[in-house]
Amino acid sequence: MDNITFDDFIKTDLRVAEIKACEDIEGADKLYKLTIDVGEERTIAAGIKQYYTKEELVGKKIAVVANLEPRKLRGIMSHGMLLAASNEDHSSIVLLTVEKDIPNGSKIS
Repeated sequence: MDNITFDDFIKTDLRVAEIKACEDIEGADKLYKLTIDVGEERTIAAGIKQYYTKEELVGKKIAVVANLEPRKLRGIMSHGMLLAASNEDHSSIVLLTVEKDIPNGSKIS
């Protein structure tokens, strides 16, 4: 594991987001298109389809990297990245969620 400086770390804008909608992406067997509320509505693409159903995701409050440079995945412009934990072989992936209710867009520090 490589170390980063504290100055590099504080550039990362971690926020609480609520998943408002979850859709399949045509031709993508691993990706969902998620509409999230991070204080503003955004779209992200997330490779969690084999671990969560759409119904499990909608309404869930998660942690996201809000200031990640947008990237096009399977034709979807993704504006952020959700945070998840996984075991070494990625056979199990768990979203990082918020323990108590807090407003969408709240800063994680």
